[in-house]
Amino acid sequence: MEEIVKKYSNEEITVIWKPDVCIHSTNCWKASLKIFNPKRKPWIDMNAGTTEEIIKIVNNCPSGALSFKREKKMSEQKAQPAQSQGAKLTVQVNKGGPYLVKGKFVFVGTDGNEEVKEGSIALCRCGASNNKPFCDGTHRKIGFDQG
Repeated sequence: MEEIVKKYSNEEITVIWKPDVCIHSTNCWKASLKIFNPKRKPWIDMNAGTTEEIIKIVNNCPSGALSFKREKKMSEQKAQPAQSQGAKLTVQVNKGGPYLVKGKFVFVGTDGNEEVKEGSIALCRCGASNNKPFCDGTHRKIGFDQG
């Protein structure tokens, strides 16, 4: 099955959304319902906020389902993801949820292929994800509550 990828653009950036990676943390729409509204189509309105505001919200996506790429030359300060501004690699255990890996790292798949990742990914802890090793939010449906 081919991965679904949606793209939303303004003149400065394109926001990339991978719904199969999304763990539905609701961080995006709770940060700005005017920009990210799951009841609207398209659900992302790139003209409803500043580019800096959109980048800040996208960088707060715990699963990495939201990311962005620059369309125009922006100042390095604005364009850098939060993780690359001196932050180190972190792995956070979420009670009842996935491992959140944030930073820059090498991800090695079961086939041995290596991929450099930067930002966030959510790794399944409950064992029930249909998108292993990544979390797909199934932990909520099965009542996984491990600390």
